[in-house]
Amino acid sequence: MSIIHAAILGIIQGLTEFLPVSSSGHLTLFQKIFGLEEVTMSFDIILHVATLIAVFICYREDIWRLVKNPFQKTTYLLVVATIPTVIAALLFSDIIDQTFGTGNYIGINFMITAAILLYADTRKKGFKKIKDMAYSDAVVIGVMQGIAICPAISRSGMTISGALARNLNRNSAARFSFLLSIPAILGAMTLTLKDIVTGGDPGLAEIGALPIIVGFIFAAVSGFLAIKFMIGVVNRGKLKYFSLYVFILGILLTIDQFATHIIYA
Repeated sequence: MSIIHAAILGIIQGLTEFLPVSSSGHLTLFQKIFGLEEVTMSFDIILHVATLIAVFICYREDIWRLVKNPFQKTTYLLVVATIPTVIAALLFSDIIDQTFGTGNYIGINFMITAAILLYADTRKKGFKKIKDMAYSDAVVIGVMQGIAICPAISRSGMTISGALARNLNRNSAARFSFLLSIPAILGAMTLTLKDIVTGGDPGLAEIGALPIIVGFIFAAVSGFLAIKFMIGVVNRGKLKYFSLYVFILGILLTIDQFATHIIYA
């Protein structure tokens, strides 16, 4: 992997982790375009961890309150919302990897994301803040996040849409979604930590230290910018534009996968 490729993948990860267009789908797509199918899951997780820096900076006050007083309702809500994702990852990760690992159905999954975003954008403004959430709300949002372990289904899009469907106001929906990314990404990191530390993932050694560092930095910086931008987008109710983008992308990729075979030969 060249430094340029690492920088581009880092930017893609940082932007698409928080914009509701699916980071996993875009990473899979661009790795295919660049001919980097050998890029390992560990590298993807490293880029995801970089985006956590952006969350920590943007939501440092919320996170500090949780650190000082971990036994509070927000913590419990985040735990409850994380459980469906953990269950989905443990039970279905192998099946999903076999089904979608080579980019199969990526176009269809993008269109699913588009439909969910369009639905969320038509919702009336909610009234709940995080403190007003019921634990059933957290379960619904967690199930939506669990569905997003499939490539090209956006985690942020699904969780924000789930929160809006449960009548959270737009600011709280975005805030809870981004805070929920912390245990989700840390959980994924834990699953691959052994391979990273012990060198059991030979793909990382082939990539090299410098591209990994460059990708990490670009992912962190672009992730910070994406969060700031996305907060405004959600508050203004502009998710339909992202819905249109991923719908068109999904159609083009579906045509390519089943007919033209330009990218997916």
